[in-house]
Amino acid sequence: MRLKNVAIKNFRLLQDVSLVLEGRTTVVVGRNNSGKTSLTEVMRRVLEDGSPTFRLEDFSFGTHQAFWDALKSSLQGADDDVVRQALPTIEIRLTFEYTVDEPLGTLSEFVIDLDPNCTEALIVASYGLKDGKVKDLFAGLSVPDATATDEQVDSAKVACFKSLRDRITQLFGMTFAVIDPNDSGNTKLIEGTALRRLCGSGFIGAQRGLDDVSQKDRVVIGKVLENLFATAKNNAADADGHGIAGELELAVAAIQDKIGVDFNVKLDALLPALSLFGYPSLGDQQMLRTETALDVSRLLTNHTKVRYTGVNGVNLPEGYNGLGTRNLILILLQLREFFKGYAAAEPRPGTQVIFIEEPEVHLHPQMQEVFIRKLSEIAAAFTAELSSPWPVQFVVSTHSSHLANEAHFESIRYFLAKPGTDGEPSQTVVKDLRKGLAGMEEPDRGFLHQYMTLTRCDLFFADKAVLIEGTTERLLLPRMIKMLDAGMADGKDGKKLGSQYLSVIEIGGAYAHIFFDLLKFLEVRTLVITDIDAVKSNGAGSYEKCEVRHGERTSNACLKAWFKADVTKAELLAATDEAKIYVTRRVAFQQPEVVGGPCGRSFEDAFMLANAALFPFDGPGDAERETQAWEAAGNVKKSDFALKYALAEDVWRTPRYIAEGLAWLAEDGAPPPAGAGAGATGATP
Repeated sequence: MRLKNVAIKNFRLLQDVSLVLEGRTTVVVGRNNSGKTSLTEVMRRVLEDGSPTFRLEDFSFGTHQAFWDALKSSLQGADDDVVRQALPTIEIRLTFEYTVDEPLGTLSEFVIDLDPNCTEALIVASYGLKDGKVKDLFAGLSVPDATATDEQVDSAKVACFKSLRDRITQLFGMTFAVIDPNDSGNTKLIEGTALRRLCGSGFIGAQRGLDDVSQKDRVVIGKVLENLFATAKNNAADADGHGIAGELELAVAAIQDKIGVDFNVKLDALLPALSLFGYPSLGDQQMLRTETALDVSRLLTNHTKVRYTGVNGVNLPEGYNGLGTRNLILILLQLREFFKGYAAAEPRPGTQVIFIEEPEVHLHPQMQEVFIRKLSEIAAAFTAELSSPWPVQFVVSTHSSHLANEAHFESIRYFLAKPGTDGEPSQTVVKDLRKGLAGMEEPDRGFLHQYMTLTRCDLFFADKAVLIEGTTERLLLPRMIKMLDAGMADGKDGKKLGSQYLSVIEIGGAYAHIFFDLLKFLEVRTLVITDIDAVKSNGAGSYEKCEVRHGERTSNACLKAWFKADVTKAELLAATDEAKIYVTRRVAFQQPEVVGGPCGRSFEDAFMLANAALFPFDGPGDAERETQAWEAAGNVKKSDFALKYALAEDVWRTPRYIAEGLAWLAEDGAPPPAGAGAGATGATP
């Protein structure tokens, strides 16, 4: 059995999302404030809290209109049932999957369908208005009439939601129900404890207190020992752990006896006699005595510290080790704690879902990549202690491209916070790479998977992206962006590329088009900088590279995919800005600096033609200068050329085609509707 799908409605940014979980590890990625933490928080409340509660602030902003409409409906005299249907609820739908031949165990009470071929169980947790509370929810509230001004309506809404903020926590409650996957009318109410018996959980938060130095010799890892001890003490089935817990109690009992005989006798001498007060009833029969009691669990929490082996008998305190090491040790111990809790449960849950937030904290890049691989190994090592597999599922949320690189491509879930339209608030969209790229055929799918795995996955966290042709452009791009930003008017800081998280991916012109499906899927505004790569027929049935003015076609696979396979050089040079834009992507390739002027074939000769002061070709005409630039570009070493103008030379101009592309990228205008700007020939890049 496993938790197959989580669907959430009306919780913060998660207004309506659905998340498919992998059998072992699901990796959640996305930019800041895209809803990743909200996912963990809502699951914590449902799977861990005894009595889950929510506040008005937990409801998505998109639900506010529903509250307002329900108030108006109530004031107009609608039945309570009608008003209740209009009110929003926070809903979490958990779909569990099992096989036909596996024992149902704790799942049996959740299987209410009669279809022998159905292998799913659906549990819905809803936080909504309690029965009979409609009048209480809206008591004393009013709605302005149709003649009210916008200011009066806004004022009434503020008063309404101020009241709702206090009333929701009192009048709303959580209910749990099992729903037949094939018949939504077939339901059964259950207790939240039943769900927690079915699905165990564990949560490792991003803020783990490892760098808290507010207390001397801060102890974080040592506190986990108390839970491990308590589990071992109560789980007689774990012979080794239970035995160790018993031995610890015997050792403490021996110390307790010694304290009673020696320590307390000496301590009693420090206590004054009550007779010193001179009151008759305070005699010797009421003399004070001390009794020191030791509790093993308290000893582990308050008086036991984890130390690291040193030399000469000097062991180092927990806080003396690096934060990265302590982070890994803490995660490992907590995983151990969750495993022991599962093993001790009676009956054991059908599955256990463990959420790990930002495991990359304090870890260097290589260790981040190792971490995701080790999760499966840890699960296998712990399973060896049981007679049956540990049915654990990990949900790892991360901001680390290194960790995302190491994850299986299909295991990644991309959280995208999309701005609302027509005044609507933002909300999260969850994109499943397993589904989203399912239509991509081989070998392109294999190449993209391999490239993203072997290089980096910055695209998952970027505001915008640049796909670039080669090393020269990549090295000079920061200077070009700096010059573009410097030329912007004051007050446009939000539009400056230097203020945005830009992912730059170096990819050859023959491969850039393979990224188009992924870029469309991720909805990342992207500039593709490539070369026109003009070629002409050699008379033998093939084409050879040449100056642009002699060119007939292009050998660039990206441009062929963007426009059409047989696009001509003339069509490329005549392409409008609209033809170079497709929704959130724009292509940039060499153009003459002035209309009718010489045109570069690659970045180097385009750069030379854009900087006549640095490269004064004799000419005498445009045709000759184009040839001279092409020949000069063929003789330069690309890396030396790039470093010279990136570091040594301060004054030069960005080639026109790149400057125009970067200016487009800097803008944040709403993308045109799908299909607009689909290339000069109507192609769909």
